[in-house]
Amino acid sequence: MKDTLEPNHLRLRHYTETTPVWLRRFTKLVAASTLFLIFAGAMVTSTGSGLSVPDWPTTYGQNMFTFPLEHWVGGIFYEHGHRLIASAVGFLTIVQALWLQRREPKRHVRILGWLSLAAVIVQGLLGGLTVIFLLPTAISVAHAGLAEIFFCINVSIAFFTSRFYHALRALPRGDAPVAGTTALVAITYGQILIGALMRHLGAGLAIPDFPLAFGRLVPELATTGIAVNYGHRLGALAVTIAIVAVSVRLLRFDRNHPLRVLAYLLLLVIPAQIILGGYTIWSGKAPFITSLHVMAGASTLALTVVLMLSARTLAWRKTQETSHTLVEATA
Repeated sequence: MKDTLEPNHLRLRHYTETTPVWLRRFTKLVAASTLFLIFAGAMVTSTGSGLSVPDWPTTYGQNMFTFPLEHWVGGIFYEHGHRLIASAVGFLTIVQALWLQRREPKRHVRILGWLSLAAVIVQGLLGGLTVIFLLPTAISVAHAGLAEIFFCINVSIAFFTSRFYHALRALPRGDAPVAGTTALVAITYGQILIGALMRHLGAGLAIPDFPLAFGRLVPELATTGIAVNYGHRLGALAVTIAIVAVSVRLLRFDRNHPLRVLAYLLLLVIPAQIILGGYTIWSGKAPFITSLHVMAGASTLALTVVLMLSARTLAWRKTQETSHTLVEATA
């Protein structure tokens, strides 16, 4: 019954499960465009431009695609530009979902394509609600959190269609740290949510010094802003410790093993992210630096997702091994 739901050409291609080269490249384009969209959204928040365009889905009562270029001034440039970039990414996501459905042999990747489309639709609605309800914190944080999920879905699609994934499948199975890498994703995502809450509470400079906090290791948590800001700093420490712990666990693999290489990448990204966080404070939340910090955080999360998916791909499959043992014993 299941096979009757699959187009004939897809059923045949399940034997090789290779993604067409241009589709593979397109999924990478969608993932990269989503990362740029996160940067553009961060620029809106960093410049305080969230309500520079006070209506939605129109722009000052006009079609946003024909809004006159001469009116793109001040915060309107960032807010209206963000909407146009979001529309472009939404269009690319539609194309990706349809293209995957037509040409991608792996069923779970086709499902991810439709999940990505659903996520971008909900994301657009949340973006509109943030304008309609005048930037409520809960909706704004949900908008930021879903953006990261949307990005990770697209990164996952690019991963599963990549040559890297097919190379992983050809490697011997091993004792890959599935639980540890999954926990790392959860910790990193939690840290990003705390950062989003801090940004939308306007608490980015609630603690004005770094690496100390009011000249101390542990400040007096006198306000909500200070508590959230300090929580974000503790979250950064937790992510760093988790990445180091997972990386040490991966030292048992050969130095050129994909899991170990991914761990090295994370160990390079974390110091850069911490430095960007420091410069965000030292610069008084300069919009470009702050947005780079947000984008680097999203990239860190994406790397943890790729590491987790790689670990799952390389981990021993006990159920399959058990079934093979039973078959051999029967024979």
